[in-house]
Amino acid sequence: MNNSLAVVLVASGVAYGTPLLFAALGELLAERSGVLNLGVEGMMLVGAVMGFWAVQSVHATSGLALAFAFVIAALAGTAMAAIHAFLVVTLRANQIVSGLALTIFAGVAGLSSYLGNNFNLADHPAAHIFGPLFPKGAQDLPVVGPVVFAQNVLVYISWALVVAVGLYLGRTRPGLNLRAVGESPAAADTMGINVTAYRYAHTLVGGALAGVGGASITLALTPQWVNGITGGSGWIAIALVIFAFWRPGLCLVGAYFFGALQALAPQLQARNISLGPTVLWTGSLPYLMTVFVLVVVASGTARRRLGAPSALGVAYVREEH
Repeated sequence: MNNSLAVVLVASGVAYGTPLLFAALGELLAERSGVLNLGVEGMMLVGAVMGFWAVQSVHATSGLALAFAFVIAALAGTAMAAIHAFLVVTLRANQIVSGLALTIFAGVAGLSSYLGNNFNLADHPAAHIFGPLFPKGAQDLPVVGPVVFAQNVLVYISWALVVAVGLYLGRTRPGLNLRAVGESPAAADTMGINVTAYRYAHTLVGGALAGVGGASITLALTPQWVNGITGGSGWIAIALVIFAFWRPGLCLVGAYFFGALQALAPQLQARNISLGPTVLWTGSLPYLMTVFVLVVVASGTARRRLGAPSALGVAYVREEH
């Protein structure tokens, strides 16, 4: 039963979807404040390379080394997000241009590649990896074993994060303030809410989660470093936020759906099943997501229909309101 295609795809969807979920939740928080961050792919790449470097560099037990790598990846993503926040919040630069520039800067031919080559990370397996948390007996249970108990700790952290973000947005005063900032920064400012602080804080948190998402690829899914290892996951994460109507619970569903798509082609090949150019379709998915995101962002009508924050992508200047 556990080797059936359906169970394997669901279990793989959870594993492959976890990096997407981390990045999507971070992007959701940033967009709820009105900041569109198209630099998620670059932040994931920097988090992936720095997390891998950290786990290779520190001489400690596996748990401590992985915790250190987790923190370093988050800090790397935060540093990249700080650049974006400074440009779009303080300098009021175009958010689309700033995000795309960051992705190009940190992309395959940019910072992440330089760091990977400079630290000589290629062709070396990870010294420590995030493995399954529960014992083999639990992993072998029918259906729930591979889906629930054969996952690494990052999966369970992401589940807790979905709940935390949902409660934060819907049940706390800062979360309600955040939603107000994203809908009408002028009105929020009138109520005494610091629009700049909220936008900075949530853009930085979004960058940290993107960095963690990148590290979960190099330290859990494919424990190695190669240039462009994220493979467009950042673009899919951005589109996920739109598909999920800016709701964390739907981000989880969407992330696992796209995670299962990533696992579909190799599983079909392993079972000698052919459904056409599956590999070609999944390979082009990030680029299709990019086009979709840009169309939605550029179209005010599409944004309203999907329920996007009203001030998404719009710089706020107190003197002009």
